[in-house]
Amino acid sequence: MADERFADDRPDDDPVTEATGASHRSGEPDAFGSPYRLLSTAVTPRPIAWVSSRGPAGENLAPYSFFNTVAIDPPVVAFSPVATAADPKDTLANALETEAFVVNVVTEDVVEAMNASSATLEAGESEFDHVGIDRAPSARVDAPRVAAAAVSLECRLYDAVEIGTSTLVLGEVVYAHVAEAALTDGAIDVDRLDTVGRLAGGWYASTDDRYELERPP
Repeated sequence: MADERFADDRPDDDPVTEATGASHRSGEPDAFGSPYRLLSTAVTPRPIAWVSSRGPAGENLAPYSFFNTVAIDPPVVAFSPVATAADPKDTLANALETEAFVVNVVTEDVVEAMNASSATLEAGESEFDHVGIDRAPSARVDAPRVAAAAVSLECRLYDAVEIGTSTLVLGEVVYAHVAEAALTDGAIDVDRLDTVGRLAGGWYASTDDRYELERPP
């Protein structure tokens, strides 16, 4: 019996059938396990925002791989926790209340600590203390940063947009801290910044196997 989740009854002249051919399977997002599984495995590798924040219950540190740069002028980054204002997790609650957070970039030397910080803790227990990683003060926002992070971006809340059960949190970067070891002539050197990307499940990707393409004029 054909799996009704997949569109296998299109006519031969259907444009999608012509484009994908017999080597592809087509269907709604939930036909591929779940929408989350489809997106988290197809959209890879994803950069990781290791977000530090401060709120009434203390300091929080949590990783988010639904994250990227979204604008340059003003400089804005965004991450998306599966939470809403009606039922926020610590990071979202802190960002909404203080309008401040820090995005710490995840590199090979801190990836184990980043993973450990995703553990479920008791209320009021800080991931900084649970992981045993040092804090450093920020210059412009009321939130700590990860002292060992090669790059930390201090952010002020630019906007927060609820999308279903998630919230897209946009932060304007107002100050940055970059390790000297990651710089060449005052700019970040991709060859000296070993960032880590998220794949699916417990899988990650390093960025030490790189190649360069010349952009066409």
